Amino acid sequence: MVRLEKMTANDYQRYLNDAIKTYASEHVKAGNWDEGEAIGKATEEYERLLPEGENTKDHHLFKIMDEEKEVGMIWLAQRTKEKGFIYDINIWEGNQGRGYGKKAMKELEIVAKQLGLEVVRLHVFGHNKVARGLYEKLGYIETDIVMEKKI
Repeated sequence: MVRLEKMTANDYQRYLNDAIKTYASEHVKAGNWDEGEAIGKATEEYERLLPEGENTKDHHLFKIMDEEKEVGMIWLAQRTKEKGFIYDINIWEGNQGRGYGKKAMKELEIVAKQLGLEVVRLHVFGHNKVARGLYEKLGYIETDIVMEKKI
């Protein structure tokens, strides 16, 4: 049974160390940032978004649990009274491809409704075809597309 459990301070520190590296790497892959500046920019972004860490107002950071096993994490921010934004979902290596992402997203929708949210948005890098496929299956639609070509 998949459930969401609020992150503790220790959970958040473990998550943050990996998240900054991953976020930096994704921006490098997408061509947004140079490798030398990526870690610094990612760190700044997390500090801006989560100045109080796991206790930042209107930000809800959860561990994704399967019984007593932690299989990933998910982060929902309440941006307005009606709109939320999923900043991150990550299924830990070795647990991917088992439906945890889909189940966690459905659990997060319950949390979002309890918060009074009517819309939940998210960003996905164009090169992340697996995630894009999952979000489309869950009913998310593309609302803005940026394209580029290297010349």
